[in-house]
Amino acid sequence: MNIMVDKFFDYLQFEKRYSVHTLKAYKNDLTELEDYLIVYQSDTVIVDAVFNQLRSFIVFLSERNYTNRSINRKISSVKRFYKYLRYIEEIDVNPSMKLVSLKQESSVVVPYSKAEMINLFDNELCESDFDCVRDKLLISIFYNTGIRLSELIGIKLKDVDYSNSQLRVLGKRNKERIIPISAQLISEIEKYAFWRDDIEVVEGNFALFITKNGKELYSSLVYRVINSYLSKVTKKVKRSPHIIRHTFATHLLDAGADLNSIKELLGHSSVVATQIYTHVSISKLKSIVNIAHPRAKK
Repeated sequence: MNIMVDKFFDYLQFEKRYSVHTLKAYKNDLTELEDYLIVYQSDTVIVDAVFNQLRSFIVFLSERNYTNRSINRKISSVKRFYKYLRYIEEIDVNPSMKLVSLKQESSVVVPYSKAEMINLFDNELCESDFDCVRDKLLISIFYNTGIRLSELIGIKLKDVDYSNSQLRVLGKRNKERIIPISAQLISEIEKYAFWRDDIEVVEGNFALFITKNGKELYSSLVYRVINSYLSKVTKKVKRSPHIIRHTFATHLLDAGADLNSIKELLGHSSVVATQIYTHVSISKLKSIVNIAHPRAKK
């Protein structure tokens, strides 16, 4: 990998404090571009690439049936990289400035219904052992707080404030927020902590959630847990922590919570990002109009 790409990643990691997942995505995108330039553009070094070569890279991806969403993410990575090179005056002209994102259909994220979530927590889906208690707790925290996957994995033992019923979360760009949690959730955490104490934990691992081998939890395991449990109570194809986060926000909105409060709970920097959840409740608004408006049934 080019030395300037390495410097770019150092910049993202140590100055911008991007998450491991974001860094991995950037690395994959720029590696693909580097490979393309070597194979199809006469061993062109990434720093020396020009607009036509970058545009050809986008066409190359499209011809190989990459989705527009995937291509747009790569365009974003490429533009961010060359913007950095221009910023440090490594290049005189940013070759990516004229790259335009492709049109893509906005996918509507369908949240789980309240009935589905009630069934999930009411049913005894597993025996009472460490994995079961941990898995049920992580799902409960997702639904009760709306936190992101990376935030859940990053929770430390010290982040749980039992006396004040609060959870400290480290969000994007190391932005910290405090989330109020219910007495029931505190009780569930205490139950899990009892089981956790019997696990031989790897030294120096202070993460709240661990594997039965005492190691820190990892993303693919969490996805498997979510998919396994939710498959028993819903027929929806998409089953992920993000959908539970979406469900959390939607159910709060349906119950009358204001958008700014939901914004703070989710850790959004702008209410614009939170507004995506308003369209999900449109069916409820329609039903209210149909019932309440004097001319709705005419």
